[in-house]
Amino acid sequence: RSRKIQIRNIPPHLQWEVLDGLLAQYGTVENVEQVNTDTETAVVNVTYAAKEEAKVAIEKLSGHQFENYSFKISYIPDEEVSSPPPPQRSRRGGHSSRERGSSPGGSSQPKQLDFPLRMLVPTQFVGAIIGKEGLTIKNLTKQTQSKVDIHRKENAGAAEKPITIHATPEGCSEACRMILDIMQKEADETKSAEEIPLKILAHNSLVGRLIGKEGRNLKKIEQDTGTKITISPLQDLTIYNPERTITVKGSTEACSNAEVEIMKKLREAYENDVVAVNQQANLIPGLNLSALGIFSTGLSMLPSTPGARGAAAATPYHPFAVSA
Repeated sequence: RSRKIQIRNIPPHLQWEVLDGLLAQYGTVENVEQVNTDTETAVVNVTYAAKEEAKVAIEKLSGHQFENYSFKISYIPDEEVSSPPPPQRSRRGGHSSRERGSSPGGSSQPKQLDFPLRMLVPTQFVGAIIGKEGLTIKNLTKQTQSKVDIHRKENAGAAEKPITIHATPEGCSEACRMILDIMQKEADETKSAEEIPLKILAHNSLVGRLIGKEGRNLKKIEQDTGTKITISPLQDLTIYNPERTITVKGSTEACSNAEVEIMKKLREAYENDVVAVNQQANLIPGLNLSALGIFSTGLSMLPSTPGARGAAAATPYHPFAVSA
C-alpha cells in the first residue's frame, strides 16, 4: 500500500538509537521524521525502502509494548507512487547543492554516500563553539544544513575533542570555516596569540591516496592554498583509533581552502573503496561489509538519511570503540 508508516504513542524518553534499531529489523529505513504533537508521547513518520518492509513493520510493531506504552501504527498514503525518484532526492537533505555538487554524467554514487568531515579542536574552544545555551552551534547547523556532533565525553581530560560534521561537501566546508572563525575569535579575545591549526581526522586506509605518489598531491594542495600540512605518524594508530591527524597551518582562509581540497581527495578515495567493495560483495555473497573496517564511518554502506531526525538516528561513529 505504501512505504510510509506513522508510529504513535512512543514513550517520550525513548532514545532514537533504540527506536532506530527496532525499525531497522524490518528493512532499510530511508527516513525517520518526528511529528510535532500536543501529546506527551512522540509520533514519527517512517519511510522504508520497499512497501513489503513497511507491511512487515506494521504487522510486527502494531501493539508493540514498550514500557507500558503500546505503539499505534498506520499507513501514510504514498502520494509519490507515480514518480518515486524526486522525493528520494529531496529526502537526502532537501536542497539542491548536493545534486549540483555531484559529478557530471549523473553518476548517482556520490549521493548515496555520507562521508562526514571529522575535526579535532582544542578542548578550551568547545564551549565557544557550542555557545550560550547551544545557540552558536544551533545557528551553525541551521546555516550549513548540517548535523554536528561534538564528542565531548570522548577521551576525558584530553587536550582536544573530535567533532563530526554530516552535510553535503559544501555544507561541511562552510561549517568548518565557521568553526575556525569561532576559535580564532575566541583566541583573540583570550589573548592567546597562538595560531590555531585546522586538524582533520581521516581513516588511515585513505591517507596514502591523499598524500599521493612521492607526496605530490599534498605538495600541490600546500602550494595552491599557501598552507603547511603535516600528517601524524603511523605509530600513533591503535586498534581503537584507526585515524591519522592531518594538521593544516595557515590563515583561516587558507586552512578553509585546504580543507576543501583535502576532503575532495579523501571522498574520492572513499568512493572508490565503496565501489570496489560493492563489486566484491557481488562476488562473495554474505560478505559483511562493515566488518572490513576500511570505511571511515562505522556505517560503511548505509545510505545517508539526513531527514528531520533521520540523521540524528543514524549511529554516531565512535573512533574510540570504548565509548558506547
